[in-house]
Amino acid sequence: LAIALTLTLDLTNYTRLSFTGSDQDFYLSPGVTFVHVLDRTYYKRFFPSPQEHRDDPITFHTNLQGFPDRPGWLRYLQRSPHEDGMLYGTPTIQHVGKTVIEVIAYNRWTYDTIQHTVVFNILPSNTDFTLPFQAEFFIRNMNVEELLPSNVLGDFLGAVKAIWQPGHNLRLHALNVSSALDRGGRVPLPLSGQKEGVYVLVGSDTRYSTHLAEPLSPENRLRCSQESQLTVSFDRKFGSQFRVDWCKFILVTKEVAVRIYQQAPTGDGDAPAQPAVDVEFAPPGLSLERRDLHSEFVLTTAVPAVVASLLAVALSYLMCCRRQGL
Repeated sequence: LAIALTLTLDLTNYTRLSFTGSDQDFYLSPGVTFVHVLDRTYYKRFFPSPQEHRDDPITFHTNLQGFPDRPGWLRYLQRSPHEDGMLYGTPTIQHVGKTVIEVIAYNRWTYDTIQHTVVFNILPSNTDFTLPFQAEFFIRNMNVEELLPSNVLGDFLGAVKAIWQPGHNLRLHALNVSSALDRGGRVPLPLSGQKEGVYVLVGSDTRYSTHLAEPLSPENRLRCSQESQLTVSFDRKFGSQFRVDWCKFILVTKEVAVRIYQQAPTGDGDAPAQPAVDVEFAPPGLSLERRDLHSEFVLTTAVPAVVASLLAVALSYLMCCRRQGL
């Protein structure tokens, strides 16, 4: 009885009743990247034990209400239990409506657990929000959480706007922000200044200038294939804050599947010069032609069998018919 009572008291000390915090409502626009910070200081207020002056490690688990994981357009990031978590993503027209996210905060020291709900209301857009002209940049000196704050992302979009169509008041939005690790990149070495890198997809309803296609010229593509450091004339617009890898720069026009280099270089001969890149992507069909593998199977098995038979006959002749005295 004493042992059972001791175990019961120990379990009571390490198991706390979950508390449901109040809902948070946010209103989002389709096609615009947003960031919601899971502030550890905010969640500390709901834990049963006072933790205002303690730096307890807190981790978060997020999922769509009624489902085991988040919706596909919503991403979650938390580097360590001593840092805030981040929910970020870009909803589309297909996601208009209410999205309820359950957030479970877990104290790694006291084992306290609380449940909280965050409601994202994705509002329908009254105007056409199609952004057919898009460009993807790779920033190699940042991690994704360093670019997501509104002031940093705003500075980057301002630099892009300055070279997109100089002197025009255009609409420019970040359509997608993703870490290089999500695109097959390598984990950087634990050294000072080593970053994962961030891919940023930017879209606008205004056609980009031909000046922006400078990194995609044949000469620059050749330098990239030789693994040379590529610099462009407008690189100074980004300053030292954003180090863009121009070899991974991509321009996309939704009117054509892939149409990158719009202006054809002038040729020296009589024949007109062709654009450097003018390719339309044709996806393969869903149905594949039936292949007859019978002949391949016969060829694969017959040739080794014939060779093995000849070797066996030759060996038998040498051992049986060429013996001394026969």
